[in-house]
Amino acid sequence: MNSPLPRMFRLRQNFQHPPPLDFHAAVIQELAKVRNRITPGARLAVAVGSRGIANLSTLVSTILEHLRELGARPFIIPAMGSHGGATPEGQLEVLASYGITETAMGVPIHPSLEVREIGISSDGIPVYCSVEALDADGVLVVNRVKPHTDFGGALGSGLLKMCVVGLGKRVGASAMHAAASRIGHEQAIRGIASVVLRSAPILCGVAILENQFHETAKIVVLPREDIEAGEDPLLTEAWALMPRLPFDEIDLLIVDQLGKNISGAGMDPNVIGRGVEGYSASLLRLGRPAPFVRRLFVRDLTPEAHGNAVGIGLADFTTTRLVRAMDPRITYLNSLTALAPQCAKIPIHFDTDREALEQALTSLAMPGSNTARIVHIANTLSLIHLEASEALWQDVCHRADLTPTGELAEMRFTTDGHLLPMSLPEA
Repeated sequence: MNSPLPRMFRLRQNFQHPPPLDFHAAVIQELAKVRNRITPGARLAVAVGSRGIANLSTLVSTILEHLRELGARPFIIPAMGSHGGATPEGQLEVLASYGITETAMGVPIHPSLEVREIGISSDGIPVYCSVEALDADGVLVVNRVKPHTDFGGALGSGLLKMCVVGLGKRVGASAMHAAASRIGHEQAIRGIASVVLRSAPILCGVAILENQFHETAKIVVLPREDIEAGEDPLLTEAWALMPRLPFDEIDLLIVDQLGKNISGAGMDPNVIGRGVEGYSASLLRLGRPAPFVRRLFVRDLTPEAHGNAVGIGLADFTTTRLVRAMDPRITYLNSLTALAPQCAKIPIHFDTDREALEQALTSLAMPGSNTARIVHIANTLSLIHLEASEALWQDVCHRADLTPTGELAEMRFTTDGHLLPMSLPEA
């Protein structure tokens, strides 16, 4: 077919770049809030999840080192619900992909998925918690605070959610999602978390904020009694720091990679404007909020996803190679645990990127492909450097928040028809 495709150019979003954070100093300073609660010889569980948090291994290593200096005996527990195929081996593999292993961290990792029921929430929901966490003298919950991918409101993805879903393992995650289908995510999570904070030996939460550059912007330790109220203002900060696509309407969004290390939904719905509960394929905007993405083409799965292709169902088009890289068992388990089967649906897929692009453009029913507003990104975390089509050239040239960094040029493909991915600068 080889239909003509629009020319593309590179651009940069002009976010203010803050000075780098001293992780070691920030961790020491913040952990001072709970230092008098750490006794020599205490067995402290450091709960680590499955998200691709910037500098995660460095942060976890620094926390462990300081706990040892205080005389504690720390160890790591995976806190990731049903991720990793809901097996100890799978969850160890997820941690290892982030550089978190027993050898690297110098402490044991206890990956058991065994849980114990510890109470009933005010909404009548059974509350479960990791046996490894319950048997510890204290638990430090380490997680990034950011807007959630499944729901809005005053609560996002952070410490409370990890107390419920992460420490609840697969059983707790299933109980929360079942309750959320009736009463909503925020009410379910807050009610269950309240029981966990009262009944489990939570020492503190280590909250991480990231900036638009996917860099660590802030580390805040919230003692047990401050977690419920303290997470709300951190979410407000996280919203302000979150990068977004710079255009209100996009005809075709090309995403190089999806994966659980990028977002819990594979591709962050807060970025792509498509919710995990489904979306309309209508080409008419009809008052829908920005960004309005008419067609979405996702090309590949991250290696760190370990075959979990949750989020593929948010796309309209994909590649046969991504479908082949998908592990159905792991993907379906995660999707069904979250009661979001649509996130695992497989879109129309083609053997080459060129054919997928041509068919996606044809499905837009436009008079010519040169008028299509196309944006190409590496993933929904990396939004500083992008590519856009010639239809957006004048828009970009007249905006102070955007800077063209390249000239208009033809899309670049390999000899077998695969689009070259976005190349991102080192800094």
